[in-house]
Amino acid sequence: MNTTQKRLPTPPTTTVAPALQAPEAKAGTVSVPRASRAALRATDFDNWDQRLGFLMHDVSRLRRNVFDEFMKPVGATRSQWWVLAHLSRHDGMIQSDLANVLELGKAALGGLLDRLENSGLIERRSDEIDRRAKRVYLLPKGNQHVTEMRLKSHEMSERMLQGLDLEARQALADMLMLVKRNLVAIKKEKGLADQ
Repeated sequence: MNTTQKRLPTPPTTTVAPALQAPEAKAGTVSVPRASRAALRATDFDNWDQRLGFLMHDVSRLRRNVFDEFMKPVGATRSQWWVLAHLSRHDGMIQSDLANVLELGKAALGGLLDRLENSGLIERRSDEIDRRAKRVYLLPKGNQHVTEMRLKSHEMSERMLQGLDLEARQALADMLMLVKRNLVAIKKEKGLADQ
């Protein structure tokens, strides 16, 4: 054995990537300098952070895709559901306020409302005080649509959260709410306007 190289057992919890091992390293020896091991641990932490971001993105993307499939029989898109669900809680909103709350451009929301109105789900009426402003109301068919969509959404949520008891679901909701509050705070701190 070379006198400059100490024979150390590889720690069971540390895996050294082959690219970081010296070419002359033999089995059972680790020749990665301490600084490199510290960098490797930092990289593992950074990768964990990245993996969490990717996981959150993937969960969101998959949920949207599955949601669209669940709603196909009802005949509504995710955007339409978002508008209808919001109106079910705040019926009669001024159209521009609805666009702001949903973070949609006025033109994008206008097209969406056109389709919902043509389907007989909503109607727009002039505001009594400001005749230029339009208020958006759910029609009976729209309310029925919302009821059907809520049942489908509940069914999807139950399948999605399978294996999580009520306590775990509440903890998950609490953690996601904390992440959301942190993101909103960062957004305000950076002066980012709603898109």
